[in-house]
Amino acid sequence: MPLLLDGLRILVLEDEFLIAMDVEQLCRDQGAADVTIVRDLAEIDQRDGLSWFDAAIVDLMLGGASTLDFAGRLRSAGVPFVFASGYSDAEEIESSFPEVRLVAKPYSGEDLIGAVAVACGRAKAA
Repeated sequence: MPLLLDGLRILVLEDEFLIAMDVEQLCRDQGAADVTIVRDLAEIDQRDGLSWFDAAIVDLMLGGASTLDFAGRLRSAGVPFVFASGYSDAEEIESSFPEVRLVAKPYSGEDLIGAVAVACGRAKAA
């Protein structure tokens, strides 16, 4: 069976260390070439643009700050992404980002990787 994320560079926006480590391993197990964990949006602003990754897994809140503006930048740049969050107000996400999948915590690794693969055009939506 082909690896769903083979060769992709994945950005993981997650401020909970253990969850971030689990997500990194899930991505690597599915062939991701590189996984970068970012725990604070300021870290992204220090980098040059959004071209250093192919897809993103975005927690809705990082250290108490909303990531929706960053998600808007991803969408504008054409970078595929999914939301992965325990945040309960799904209506706001669905109205602002109807095309983006929200994978609710706690999620299975299979659900998360499947959602990223669909966002990247590597799998069909179930």
